[in-house]
Amino acid sequence: MYFIYSLLMGLAALLLMPYWLVQGLRHGKYFSNLGERLGFSFPGFKNLPEKRADAIWIHAVSVGEALSGVALARRLKQLYPDRPLIISTTTLTGQALAHQRMPFADAIFYFPLDWAFCVRRALGAARPSIVVVLETEIWPNFLREAKRRGVPVVFVSGRISDRSFARFQRFASVFGLFLRPLYRGALSNAGAFLMQSEKDAERIRAMGASADRVKVSGNLKYDLELPAPTPISNWLAAEAKRRGRSPVIVAGSVVATEEPLALIAFGTLQGEYRNALLVLAPRKPECFEAAAQSIDESHRKFIRRSQMPVPGPSQNGAGAASGEFTIPDDVTVILLDSIGELASLYRVADGAFVGGSLVESGGHNILEPAAFGKVPVFGPSMENFAEIAARFMAAEAAVQVESPEDAGVAWIEFMRYPEKAARMGASARNLVESSRGATDRAIAEIARHLDGPARED
Repeated sequence: MYFIYSLLMGLAALLLMPYWLVQGLRHGKYFSNLGERLGFSFPGFKNLPEKRADAIWIHAVSVGEALSGVALARRLKQLYPDRPLIISTTTLTGQALAHQRMPFADAIFYFPLDWAFCVRRALGAARPSIVVVLETEIWPNFLREAKRRGVPVVFVSGRISDRSFARFQRFASVFGLFLRPLYRGALSNAGAFLMQSEKDAERIRAMGASADRVKVSGNLKYDLELPAPTPISNWLAAEAKRRGRSPVIVAGSVVATEEPLALIAFGTLQGEYRNALLVLAPRKPECFEAAAQSIDESHRKFIRRSQMPVPGPSQNGAGAASGEFTIPDDVTVILLDSIGELASLYRVADGAFVGGSLVESGGHNILEPAAFGKVPVFGPSMENFAEIAARFMAAEAAVQVESPEDAGVAWIEFMRYPEKAARMGASARNLVESSRGATDRAIAEIARHLDGPARED
């Protein structure tokens, strides 16, 4: 069964090779970390001492998982200071964010491809005492090899989206004789599944997880650590006040083909507020140029974040907010072509849009603007965050719209009725605060699997 699975993985790799080649040549993806993912080299481990205790390995696929795992990673480093803390990601953006938000980690590297030889090399180099997988990436060979080495794998903040579960059921109805035993066997190799909700727990059990290893522990995303003010957020707050640029709209995690829609929403707002300023933040670096083209096509003047003489997030930003740089009067859009600065900009926003929702992309995390007391505005496609979106809508702490024009109207309403915006923002912030606690439950489960009790400082 595992042999057939590995062959299918190899076939899929061959079929995807042209796509990988194009993406690698155009955007610098895949090739730079291929040696690490194949297990041939681990530059991220170069500073780990040869004689060391077994590590705690946290895997966060991309940006969303990395953000949700910051508080957990920090706590684990504090509780187990003698164990190296290593972080893996799959995407380039996830890797960049992990370096920015988790500098306390002892090593950061790329997760291996799910062939047995890659996994064995990675496990041998990392020498983990436990692997913590954020959300639910199920890799059969990885789980099998970890079990063979006696390394428990704990899934934390597990989630099975409507789309993923429907896909599993569809494939299981056709390839059930192969797929169901494969999943059942793979999931039996995991130590525990801490799922976000009872629905997620039911789904992972239906996919083959043993019921006695499945618990409902909540969503780590509610335990997010809010970023401190950054040079760009300090500068923007001062610039908007000094030049009367209001309202400031932050459109974050905007996906490919959604940029024109975000600009339409902003255009609706501009009809009443000529001094409005939009911060447009594409989800992925490879979308920066397409976003720039969309802004050009909308006949707006814009400036790229990369061209602004304001220090980056890892630099000392002292004095940046009062510097001489100012936005020209005819510039209405800042293109945030950087990684790791979006969250801090929600702090100074008068209105927030969370992307991946006006196109059929499944939505993105609305908790960052909400934690700052900003009312998240998002479109109809929120399948990946359905439970969170429903909670916020029920508490009148968010606005879901059907069109970009409706998003613009929502921001106009916030400006006309600031008391309403403040009330909804407070509800959003309170909902985040009252839903915290998943990190503590995850720590307790991880401690149960590790040798020796956790040490509180």
